[in-house]
Amino acid sequence: MSLSSPPNALETAALGALRALIDPLTGQDWVTGRQLQQLKVGSDGVAQLQITLGYPAKSLWPQLVEQVKTSLAAVPGIQGVKVQFSTRITARAVPVGQTTLPGAKNLIAVASGKGGVGKSTTAINLALALSAEGARVGLLDADIYGPSQPLMTGLSGKPDSPDGKTITPPEAFGLQVMSMGLLVSEDKATIWRGPMASQAFDQLLRLSNWGEPDQPLDYLVVDLPPGTGDIHLSITQRAPLTAAVIVTTPQDIALLDARKGLKMFERVNTPVLGIIENMAVFHCPNCGHEAHIFGQHGGQKLASEGDVPLLGSLPLDLKIREQADSGQPTVVSDPDSAAAGLYRAVAHQVAARLSLLPKDYSSKMPGVSVVTPPSA
Repeated sequence: MSLSSPPNALETAALGALRALIDPLTGQDWVTGRQLQQLKVGSDGVAQLQITLGYPAKSLWPQLVEQVKTSLAAVPGIQGVKVQFSTRITARAVPVGQTTLPGAKNLIAVASGKGGVGKSTTAINLALALSAEGARVGLLDADIYGPSQPLMTGLSGKPDSPDGKTITPPEAFGLQVMSMGLLVSEDKATIWRGPMASQAFDQLLRLSNWGEPDQPLDYLVVDLPPGTGDIHLSITQRAPLTAAVIVTTPQDIALLDARKGLKMFERVNTPVLGIIENMAVFHCPNCGHEAHIFGQHGGQKLASEGDVPLLGSLPLDLKIREQADSGQPTVVSDPDSAAAGLYRAVAHQVAARLSLLPKDYSSKMPGVSVVTPPSA
């Protein structure tokens, strides 16, 4: 049956079983959340289902299939189960007064109040994990003064401009990437005042040809510069951000500045999806000793204070640093590693929580025409 037609007795029983099956990432069942697109139970007792998730999670599909089969196998009369998962990512609302970006459905800011916490490394691996899970993803390096994404993605050289006005972001590992580092020589410093830097960011954001014609990016990950000053406030007010995540280490001094980041996004009405704790633990490769060099449980404490979830804790790992510096980030260079698995788990949390935000209906709102009556 399609969900708009009356179910038969077996289909009704199957729906009841599915309502008891909760998606651990969203906290909803797929019936109530309208992810179940189709359910049909034939005369042979075989149930056929189509479930469309609002977030990318290809690596989880096999275990989700098994959960559905196990749940429906307990329904008397169900003799078999065929289930297919797919992904459909929709645009979510942006702050009032913002202009949506035509080439990207959702903008996710990756921020930190303090530099040196591994924010850019986290941003590139988050973007790559979202892509690996089935989304169309871009990465915007918003650090005008100290861009690092060209190094981490192995990109160099100026991008193409098809019309002399717009820029076509180059691709790395399936991601569209744009950065001031691709426009300015490595040996030249960007000595600009705040308004100039904000304008440069606006041009990188809005003059780049994100996505493809009639096929926008599902996510544009925006790697913000560290800090919470005037330029950061200007950037967050110029970009139609859907949501943000905060990267911090467990260290008290980093948490102090990360709290300011939370307040900044609260001020510009941008939802914070949660906290990513970086450099949480060091595992000695020689003896296996575990050390919390920067403290312990700081990320969870900050998350609790801000009433947001802890999205994940990432280790202090030499390989992660080496892979980023060599232009081969962890998720693509070592996809089967424990660290890559942690990045994918964080990506699942980020995307699933974003999928619960209010949808963007601005494109469906009718236009308003003002007609001036003829003068008497």
